[in-house]
Amino acid sequence: MRNHAARRVAIVGAVRIPFCRAYTSYASCSNQDMMTAALSGLVDKLGLEGQRLGDVSLGAVIKHSRDWNLARESTLSSGLAAETPAFDVQRACGTSLSAATAIASKISVGMIDSGIAGGTDSISDVPVVYPDSYRRLLLASAGGRTLGQRLKPWLGLRPRHFKPVLPNVIEPRTGLSMGESMEITAKQWRISREAQDALTLASHEKAERAYRDGFYDDLVVEFRGVRKDNNIRTDTSLEKLAKLRPVFDRNNSGTLTAGNSTPLTDGASAVLMSSEQWAAERGLPVLAYMTHAREAAVNFVDDEGLLMAPAYAVSEVLTEASLTLQDFDFYEIHEAFAAQTLATLAAWESAEFCRERLGRSEPMGSIDRAKLNVKGGSVAVGHPFAATGTRVLGTLARLLHDRGSGRGLVSVCTAGGMGVTAILEAPGTG
Repeated sequence: MRNHAARRVAIVGAVRIPFCRAYTSYASCSNQDMMTAALSGLVDKLGLEGQRLGDVSLGAVIKHSRDWNLARESTLSSGLAAETPAFDVQRACGTSLSAATAIASKISVGMIDSGIAGGTDSISDVPVVYPDSYRRLLLASAGGRTLGQRLKPWLGLRPRHFKPVLPNVIEPRTGLSMGESMEITAKQWRISREAQDALTLASHEKAERAYRDGFYDDLVVEFRGVRKDNNIRTDTSLEKLAKLRPVFDRNNSGTLTAGNSTPLTDGASAVLMSSEQWAAERGLPVLAYMTHAREAAVNFVDDEGLLMAPAYAVSEVLTEASLTLQDFDFYEIHEAFAAQTLATLAAWESAEFCRERLGRSEPMGSIDRAKLNVKGGSVAVGHPFAATGTRVLGTLARLLHDRGSGRGLVSVCTAGGMGVTAILEAPGTG
């Protein structure tokens, strides 16, 4: 490792493919197909063909066994030099944001000068496996030394062995899905159905406006004939959203619907990060700097809501950066569910929560909602689990670059009761 003082970490480019609802436009695509497309788009956009970067960190949440070396294989097909190393990471929905933190850390301390972070996920191409008892039968047969030893395990074959085991998002320690867990939190924080639907409608309207205004022209590359996220609803309304039935708590008290929750989504995204010198030598503009990042976790089994960890992570990163919640020009808060975003905002406004949970003498306060997810959030554009973090980073970096100054705050909740946050600043921001 070179002996460097901490260096500023620049985001110099971002690309993603359009996000598409599962089983639609990317139904025949693998994680590697989509991740390679995003990486190739970044390489083409920034003229990186044949260049060797310091490292590439990519990940997916739902992976086939064939994806054991997903980052390296995607990198080899991206147009970068074959000498560019790569490694896989996984932190549920915070995967690509954690990948960016890893790359940023290496750049900051001088281990590398440049790197790419990204993520991909496909619900359309989920691995379908069979029961462990069938797997053991297969292994026993394969391990037999004689014909008899290979045939004997098959005498135990039963119809139940052919019942597939499909992936799910159930938390092993609670037995609850993410939506079921969020219903509990929504009730605890008294997040109304009306407030969730209003945030959802705003997310769709802002995403559609961003596309119409050309904001995404530089960030989204066409893939498989798709040019735009296909979950954005231009024809939705509060009246239409109100007619949807709750999907996680079907009793009268349920408030989470298919409309105000993120859809199952396929997609991929990536960002290029570097030192200032590396970018300057190649004539690449610095869109923004990543100045701080933080991860946190909560005891979601018997003490806190599954998706409330970002409330803690943001509090910690603000203390580290000597900033307040109001010191930002943009807030990119991942909308896993509209209720999650609203519960997080409510927690920061609560004097009791901030005092008893965050150890603060005063509430963190409210934010200007006009600065929240200004180009649309996850309930509108979709949420391919591992791709959301760098989708958000790319959007925020572009916003700060266009503005020419300011700060942005990123907050992403994840399965397993974790949260990931980061702070970006435009060049010249003091």
